[in-house]
Amino acid sequence: MCALCETESSLLSRRRLLGSGAGLLAAATLGTGTAWAKDPKKDAKEPAPNAISADEALKRIMDGNARYAAGNLDNKDFSAGRAARATAQYPIAAIVSCADSRVAPELVFDQAPGELFVVRVAGNFVNDDGLASLEYGVKFLGIPLVLVLGHSGCGAVDATIKVLKDGTKLPGHLPELVNALKPGVEAAIARKPQDLLAEATKENVRHNVQRLSKAKPIVSGMVADGKVKIIGGVYDIESGRVVTL
Repeated sequence: MCALCETESSLLSRRRLLGSGAGLLAAATLGTGTAWAKDPKKDAKEPAPNAISADEALKRIMDGNARYAAGNLDNKDFSAGRAARATAQYPIAAIVSCADSRVAPELVFDQAPGELFVVRVAGNFVNDDGLASLEYGVKFLGIPLVLVLGHSGCGAVDATIKVLKDGTKLPGHLPELVNALKPGVEAAIARKPQDLLAEATKENVRHNVQRLSKAKPIVSGMVADGKVKIIGGVYDIESGRVVTL
């Protein structure tokens, strides 16, 4: 064999070796990823990491909330598993949350990235856009639990109360937000509670739980089949605790 052929053969062998080494390294990296970010094509026979019951999902997030309220968070390194998460997502719960900057569901429930599928809007109500997102989550991501999460001192609910009781006029598109929150707030006003804001917050959550439970054609069918559970809860900003309704 000539010197040129020997050189080309050596280079090719070296490239094959480097290529196989990179492949092994990539496989090892994915293998160390967390369960919810496994490659769905790797083993189609394995159940999805979020193929758990709604009760188990609820226990996980409520255990996380207990850790958060106690200041004892498990998830401190949010860079862990980043490469693995690029392959897929397996959230265990969907959270319909208020856009309030003091409410951060991943922190409130002490869950790592990829664990929660969050839909946020001021007043934590479900409109058609939010419903479409939740339909995607339960139908194609396999989410077993949806939690509608209100919170203490909600400005959107308070503004709605002022509009309905005092005739306050709001600028821009804010009246549309009031229209969305109106059913729950009106139900609370009819009860004449001592703490109207707290009761209106709960009623708004209950109203949206009911709306989701009856939302056709996807969510209501999955609820009826026992594949998805819809619940409500209220987050107390001062204590950090979530109470389910």
